[in-house]
Amino acid sequence: MSRVRIRRAAAAAVAALALATLPTAAHAAAAPGAGVSARQPHQQQAETIRQIVLQGAVNVRDLGGHRTWTGGQVRQGLVYRSDALSKLTDADVTTVSGLGLTKVVDFRIPMEVQYDGADRLPTGLSPTARPVSDLGLYGTLVAAIGSGDPVTQEQMLGGGRAEAYMRDIYRTFVTGPENRAQFAATLREIADGRQGPVLYHCTSGKDRTGWMSYVLLRALAVPEDTAERDYLASNTFRAAYDAKVRAGLKQSGRMQNPDLLIPLQEVRQDYLDSATAQLEADYGSFYGYLTQGLGLDLRTLTKLQTKLVR
Repeated sequence: MSRVRIRRAAAAAVAALALATLPTAAHAAAAPGAGVSARQPHQQQAETIRQIVLQGAVNVRDLGGHRTWTGGQVRQGLVYRSDALSKLTDADVTTVSGLGLTKVVDFRIPMEVQYDGADRLPTGLSPTARPVSDLGLYGTLVAAIGSGDPVTQEQMLGGGRAEAYMRDIYRTFVTGPENRAQFAATLREIADGRQGPVLYHCTSGKDRTGWMSYVLLRALAVPEDTAERDYLASNTFRAAYDAKVRAGLKQSGRMQNPDLLIPLQEVRQDYLDSATAQLEADYGSFYGYLTQGLGLDLRTLTKLQTKLVR
């Protein structure tokens, strides 16, 4: 196989991880129903997460509905989180149009956009590129899958290396100045009373998007355990689709052991803990991260509360 064909095959496989290559029917089969609950057995009153059901993306949700420590509730219809929107169907675009979005923020790096494609959005709406580093993860996946070599893939992703990679990525959400600037800019826009409904996303809608959502919910005084459940709910929404991706890679012969990808496909508490431990080490507290790390003043934090909590 030529180098060009190998590269294309690798890109196609990685794009599948990013909701890009499985047919529409697979998206539909993998998509849970609207209002899927992220309920844990120990919860007494779990919020129900409002999913926006699409065929070309599986992890699109309204961030509203969560209760706060102050007795309020995060307003729905103002902030949405999602995975990549590059494979939306015409019907999906109509559904998205109904959300009334005025801004879409894309946390993907240029390589992801190049391989997966730009967002498909309603007429008049263009994505704002605001790349957050993935520490080269996407390129690593292209190389690993593209090699087609089980030994190479094991050396790159096995033995706990994939998990360690994910923890490193989460730490850079806190330590990387450019990453902090991207998250801070998004929070400031969300806080702006003149800004209408906002959607932000990355590739799978779980790591960069998951951290952004966790930070926003915590800033709104949503209890930590509730914010964690919202983060972990990506596993519920993505599980069926990601399993299909692994099955496809094995069936095609590109990976003998596609389970090597599971640590990269999932969100895990210890990934989130890596970021929160880092912010405590660097800034002393979550509030210190908001004010010193992200540079958000008290006025901006108050505007977030006023706009998003009822």
